[in-house]
Amino acid sequence: MRQLVVAALASATLAANGGLAEAIEKRIAASGAEVAVAMRTLDGAIELLIRPDLAFHAASTMKVPVMIELFRRADAGQLALDTPVPVRNEFHSIVDGSVYRLSEGDDSDVEVYKHVGGTMTPRQLCEAMITVSSNLAANVLIEKLGAKQIQSATDALGAGGMKVLRGVEDDRAFEKGLNNTTTARGLLVLLTKIARGEAASPEASRAMVEILARQRFDDGIPAKLPPGTRVAHKTGNITKIHHDAGIVYGPRPFVIVVLVRGIEDEKVSGPLIAAIARDTYDAVSQP
Repeated sequence: MRQLVVAALASATLAANGGLAEAIEKRIAASGAEVAVAMRTLDGAIELLIRPDLAFHAASTMKVPVMIELFRRADAGQLALDTPVPVRNEFHSIVDGSVYRLSEGDDSDVEVYKHVGGTMTPRQLCEAMITVSSNLAANVLIEKLGAKQIQSATDALGAGGMKVLRGVEDDRAFEKGLNNTTTARGLLVLLTKIARGEAASPEASRAMVEILARQRFDDGIPAKLPPGTRVAHKTGNITKIHHDAGIVYGPRPFVIVVLVRGIEDEKVSGPLIAAIARDTYDAVSQP
């Protein structure tokens, strides 16, 4: 059963947002895909939730809680963001501890592989993990921080819908159905915390916004927004999965999460996400 919740402070806004929900539902129905949407303006006045608690494979959106835990550790003085750490392409399955390695050809970025056997700083690894979605950078950080600790921090922020069990390409875990998952509500909580300066210290939260704003894959949320609109976001893509979650700094800033499952071609799913983001931008930007 579809879950649809629309909340607003004023009846006029509620009526307008109801029209937004209807428009988005029509787009979703036409796509034939499973889609979840969660949106909230940063002033808290408008919220739109469409299947917010439906679980999806998280794909690379799980790199957002990894980034948050990294900055929280730095805030606590438990690590230094600019102290070099070894870069190894050797990781351990959560199933039995067996070693696995990532394939350069299956990653979205190859630059981090050039540092294998050498070092990079956590700040550099985080930049690669978010802006070009480097799986190798993500796994190096997850091994350093610990998936359980990342999950604990995520839960503490109230984003229990995001489940971080492991690093990327742990095939033994995949075979047993042990995957990182997320809900639209879970990502909405995390990005709202970042946007409001509450994910870690205000300074660290601002740094995270800047990293997200340097995202290089812009075929989702930003694609149909007015030119010059600042968007700090993180994408996630695997077979028949296409997600985008971000902070849109329009006339009325808002956080939006769109999770899509069931579309093979990203040239189809990308415009769907972009259209939902533009519908939302237009609706919340009304006087």
